[in-house]
Amino acid sequence: MPAFDNPFDPQVKLGTGCNCGRHASQSEHNAALDSEALGSRAVESAVMRALFPHDETRRDFLRAVGTSAALAAISTLFPLGAAKEAFAQSAGKPEKTKLKVGFIPITCATPIIMAQPMGFYSKHGLDVEVVKTAGWAVVRDKALNKEYDAAHMLSPMPLAITLGAGAQPVPYTMPAVENINGQAITLAMRHKDKRDPKQWKGFKFAVPFDYSMHNYLLRYYVAEHGLDPDQDIQIRVVPPPEMVANLRADNIDGFLAPDPVNQRAVYDGVGFIHILSKEIWDGHPCCAFAASKEFVTQMPNTYQALLKAIIDAAAFARKAENRKQIAEAIAPANYLNQPVTVVEQVLTGTYADGLGNVMKVPDRIDFDPFPWHSFAVWILTQMKRWGQIKGNIDYNKIASEVFLATDAARLMKQVGMTPPATTSKKIIVMKKEFDPAKPEAYIASFAIKRTA
Repeated sequence: MPAFDNPFDPQVKLGTGCNCGRHASQSEHNAALDSEALGSRAVESAVMRALFPHDETRRDFLRAVGTSAALAAISTLFPLGAAKEAFAQSAGKPEKTKLKVGFIPITCATPIIMAQPMGFYSKHGLDVEVVKTAGWAVVRDKALNKEYDAAHMLSPMPLAITLGAGAQPVPYTMPAVENINGQAITLAMRHKDKRDPKQWKGFKFAVPFDYSMHNYLLRYYVAEHGLDPDQDIQIRVVPPPEMVANLRADNIDGFLAPDPVNQRAVYDGVGFIHILSKEIWDGHPCCAFAASKEFVTQMPNTYQALLKAIIDAAAFARKAENRKQIAEAIAPANYLNQPVTVVEQVLTGTYADGLGNVMKVPDRIDFDPFPWHSFAVWILTQMKRWGQIKGNIDYNKIASEVFLATDAARLMKQVGMTPPATTSKKIIVMKKEFDPAKPEAYIASFAIKRTA
């Protein structure tokens, strides 16, 4: 059982914060890791206060006999076990069961989408309407306006929202990664003979949002090949559902996009897959489940149920044998609005690349919900590298406050997944190691950047 402050002592004072930023003190944070124990203490405290309403009398009694002996004596007179069981059943009840969760129709949102038709939300006591949304700016605005209770977002978005990059700052959280990998650089068929990025000067590329892994990975990729992404190419924001049409109309030369956009370009014969994003950084985060800090703290039971449903869905999606079933569930018009074969090629990793080859890459997309703090630090280095944020940054503080690794780890265990023992790890991007303990040195190591 974790250590607790004495719940019977009215003189106990709360601290100023904890590692995850959701609790008033580190001791409260530790207690939250064992909700059953916390509930037991709450019942015991309530009973003790009812029997001894005066603080001095209660303290004198506890000093005289000790807490353990006091509880043992009280339990012979009062059914503490039954009270604790009743408390546990009521404490976990969602404060709100009817929810709206916004999503963009891409395979990155698979756990959020599939949880509706496949019953994961209802399994955890929720009635969730997943709402198809046109683009990331709309998702952000509707989430901030509280039209959505939570949302499918790009991994960098909760960081940008929290920091006020591009808008007023609002404390936001990312309790779970939706998917890892699952992106690609796709080029128009007319560029089949231009496989060397050094040949891309003057190209127009689309990405889904400024604050996206797509933007940062594209910039990283071309910069490693000697191109300045702000001078040698053009990068435009285009909502994923509009990317293939823009490629077909020759408005762009290519895109770094989430799937199934890349596979749909191949399916329609207008593009080919140049490189999967996993070949740039294997295991990178893409999209995420995000919610405001206000939602997390004011509706803790609803938040826990929603997060557990999504992590439960992610655990199901991780298994290769379930991918075809998932493809059928999320392909219909109210979700992805794609041919099942397109979605299936993405999820199974057996796909046509548009150049006459059938590729087999089982982890083309995968579903590991753990929000590594080192992911957040890497994203922050790229935001700073390209001038989206400036000044001194407390990388670890921001990472721990936004990427709620503790919550994810606890719920991953409950659905049979094995979370890592730490929240940070070294990362390899295009054969270059990133040490999350040295973010400023990493930024300084790049020849092409916008920082002063």
